[in-house]
Amino acid sequence: MRFAVLAASVLCLFIGLSGCGEGGNQPAGTGGGSAARKKYRIAVIPKGTTHDFWKSVHYGAQQAADELGNVELIWNGPDNEKDKEGQIKIVDTFVGERVDGICLAPIDRDSLVPAVRRAKQRKIPVLVFDSALSDMNDAISYVATDNYHGGVMAGEHLAKILEGKGGVILLRYQAGSESTEQREQGFLDALKEHAGIKVLSESQRVDSDAVQALKVGESVLRNFKDEVTGAFTVCEPNNKGMLQALENEKLAGKVRFIAFDSDPRILQGLKDKTVDGVMLQDPERMGYLSVKTIVAHLSGESVETRIPTGEKLATAENMHETEMKRLLEPKKFGE
Repeated sequence: MRFAVLAASVLCLFIGLSGCGEGGNQPAGTGGGSAARKKYRIAVIPKGTTHDFWKSVHYGAQQAADELGNVELIWNGPDNEKDKEGQIKIVDTFVGERVDGICLAPIDRDSLVPAVRRAKQRKIPVLVFDSALSDMNDAISYVATDNYHGGVMAGEHLAKILEGKGGVILLRYQAGSESTEQREQGFLDALKEHAGIKVLSESQRVDSDAVQALKVGESVLRNFKDEVTGAFTVCEPNNKGMLQALENEKLAGKVRFIAFDSDPRILQGLKDKTVDGVMLQDPERMGYLSVKTIVAHLSGESVETRIPTGEKLATAENMHETEMKRLLEPKKFGE
């Protein structure tokens, strides 16, 4: 009898080492030994691959993949943020390759809807980040800044430093980008509360080319040179172009300027006081949470349909605070 009990105990121990027992019964992706965990191929598709913002998203996404240990991260996006057809092809290619999941920052809120639907039909979940689709029913979650609120914060700050009066220009981004359209609307809605502020120009649009933003910025500034006291731009290439335009027109530091998103050029402007505020997202966190969330979904966990990543306003007064420094100079993949 003793021999039988001992033999059973040894057999159980041997089987336990082979993966049974409490640890072996844990769901794939949520615990247990690494050998028993399912490996996931996750495609992350940004709007573009050249701007600093996307390099920081890439860094955060890779950090999540490394931390999870069972994720192969595949990063691929268009070279520029105008190429919505190219982005659609990338989504369809990953669907054809049967990746386990896709994280997508849509260039255009309408054009990418059918591509996401096709992925769902092939049972490949899609998480949307940074910028929403016009129809989010086929996405498992949305990880992003509250862009409308960020625009409101920018408008309120500009109104404050202008003491509630003056002429303001808004340089818009290309039509169809949900995130920047939300920023623009929030900014304009905030200024409606200040009767002394006149919006001089808000119809000019620029795509992802900083040189084009420079040319359009110079044109608008020349048209309203004697009236403009404030300016707002809603994304990285527009920021760079407008700051250069202000410098070329000898208006840097005179026209109060608020930018959305940081890069080395804008950071230097904040130090030089030619930029009066920078609305900050958290691209590292956005990439990190996107990968973490889609893997949790694939592992059978329930996930939130909307995951905010936060927005903050950096100024010359608070730019040296630890959190502001991190957001002003986020880490970038490959650096």
